[in-house]
Amino acid sequence: MKKVIALVLSAVFVLGMLAGCTANNADDNSSADTKEMTIAFCTWAGYAPLFIAVDQGYFADYGYDVNIVIMEDESTYGAAFVSDSIQALGQVLDRDIIQYDAGAPESYVCTMDASTGGDGLVATADITSMDDLAGKTVALDKSATSYFFFLQALADSNITEDQINIVEMGNDEAGEAFIAGQVDAAVTWEPALSNCTEREGGHILVSSADYPKAIIDVLTVSNTFAEENPEVYDVLYDCWCKAVDFLNANFEEGCAIMAEGLGLETQEVMDECSGITFYDKAMNEAFNDTSAEDNIFDIATMATNFWLEKGYMEKGDLSGFFPTLELG
Repeated sequence: MKKVIALVLSAVFVLGMLAGCTANNADDNSSADTKEMTIAFCTWAGYAPLFIAVDQGYFADYGYDVNIVIMEDESTYGAAFVSDSIQALGQVLDRDIIQYDAGAPESYVCTMDASTGGDGLVATADITSMDDLAGKTVALDKSATSYFFFLQALADSNITEDQINIVEMGNDEAGEAFIAGQVDAAVTWEPALSNCTEREGGHILVSSADYPKAIIDVLTVSNTFAEENPEVYDVLYDCWCKAVDFLNANFEEGCAIMAEGLGLETQEVMDECSGITFYDKAMNEAFNDTSAEDNIFDIATMATNFWLEKGYMEKGDLSGFFPTLELG
């Protein structure tokens, strides 16, 4: 459980570094009644339409001065909510529910995106099916969503996890280890996913396009901040949906705005977006309908059961995490 505990008890001094990671602040000369809100996420294009929302003044229209910070270390996210260093967060769903279970005061606002090809399992030429992984060495991060994704793919095979030699490392490191010839296969993401062909015979065995709801990114808000500003759910949701609409209508311009915020080249972001499905208002409404099959609560429940079994969660009660859904 030490990785789960770290989500909430990470050293507070790390959070003091947030000021050095800021990007795309709203105008400093806001009125006295303007509400300040800090939103955090890592360097991933799936979250980056929030830069568009700031750039286009969507938050300012609601009287919010939004500051976006890039935080690469997810172990600091839970502590950031606890210390009120951030008021909202973009992160993969199953990591959020682990944080929530460990005591992070956050709740779901909307779904941001789904990885539909941006993550995957790369392998050597002799591995042409999941069954061929028997006896092979696979690099992946057991404490991250990559493990959740990998086991979903493995469930469709005729072998079990104990027939595979799993080496634990982060997604970036796993991809690099594969390209360097150190492992037979790896769960990784872009750009290593596309770069796997740098190794002779390297190819994508299975990707998130085959399991489009395995890796879902969501926007959450601090419960403390929401209690003081109950309209924030609607503000965040509306600004997100407007940003996605802008991106869909002005793709290259939107990617340029996102690239500037992420510190990447526009083409890098455009390429990354090819493996991402951004959830607009209509998609969110359909996914949030708990009477429909494979809705957001169903996916969260599946992830909860998975991480409970693996020992990363203790309680597994998600009812408070979805205050805006009708759970029956």
